[in-house]
Amino acid sequence: MATRIASELKTLAPEPSAAFLSDDAMDVLAFAAEALEQGQDAALVTLVEIHGGAARAIGAQMAVRDDGLYCGFVSGGCTEAAVAADAVTALQKGNDRKLRLGEGSPFFDIVLPCGGGITLATHVLRDAIALRHMLATLHRRAPGRLRYHPGRQALFFEPGEGLSGWEGEEFVRVYHPRQRMLLAGTPLEAGVVARVAEVSGFEIVKVERGQAPSPDQLDADTAVVLLFHDIDRELPLLEAALASPAFYIGALGSRRTHAKRCETLRERGHGEATLARIKAPIGIFDKATDANSLALSVVADLARARLFHIKGKIPTDPTVARTLALNTINNCLDPVHTRGRITNAVVD
Repeated sequence: MATRIASELKTLAPEPSAAFLSDDAMDVLAFAAEALEQGQDAALVTLVEIHGGAARAIGAQMAVRDDGLYCGFVSGGCTEAAVAADAVTALQKGNDRKLRLGEGSPFFDIVLPCGGGITLATHVLRDAIALRHMLATLHRRAPGRLRYHPGRQALFFEPGEGLSGWEGEEFVRVYHPRQRMLLAGTPLEAGVVARVAEVSGFEIVKVERGQAPSPDQLDADTAVVLLFHDIDRELPLLEAALASPAFYIGALGSRRTHAKRCETLRERGHGEATLARIKAPIGIFDKATDANSLALSVVADLARARLFHIKGKIPTDPTVARTLALNTINNCLDPVHTRGRITNAVVD
């Protein structure tokens, strides 16, 4: 049975409310899986189309239980209760639904502040098998995909990477392991960077002096941050990072320090392509004069690099990376650049 565009939103009791606030994909999937395993009905709501601007990216998700409790976000928080109410209707009827909000929606009383519109696909989950496969894959720090077929009202797990979006008649949501920071350096700088990174969603792995990271700590979703003032102390960790698929490798120090660092690495047999992976001076601006500004600079740079990593577009030239990061910030502050971002159209 094919999904249909929802034609009405019903007021349901109990009133939908957030079980907890999180936009972490693993939290959303775990919430839905646990509900099903406890005997409750649950639905997975996915943002599958954006018209104009939107607060969330394609593939953003919510999980909704039959009692109205939900977690996750598909917008900026202004529509989630209405979306949960519609998902409860889907659960009561036992059929998947599509819901349009904002631009092009029949619900004139639900307006998105960004002025755009979104299309959401609500899938009534039959079991937790695909969700548990996906969660187990992410716990092993591997990427994976959930493939949703609206016509069959079915959800399937598969390994792999790529971009979230429509593949023919199916919508594929791609998941990556939680971002990790492998951090080493002097106590003051490393401590402040760790605190800022942790509240920004990074899993922190601290490496003490004399320790060597294990290979499983240096995967493709890990950023390596070295905050030493001594090249000799960072060298073993730096070479381990350069031998890994880490998506970001950054080191503290001036341009003069980095020139010395590169010369040392060349003498140890490293080529220019390898040296180009090192972001130095680290951060989006290179003259942070205190631990707090350094932490903001580093975490912002990692967020930029993570975005490029997930989209498969990692700039290798550190000067290009810094320019792109600053341009992104400027564009976010410029209202001219906040309109007209449309990706992944859906055919009704």
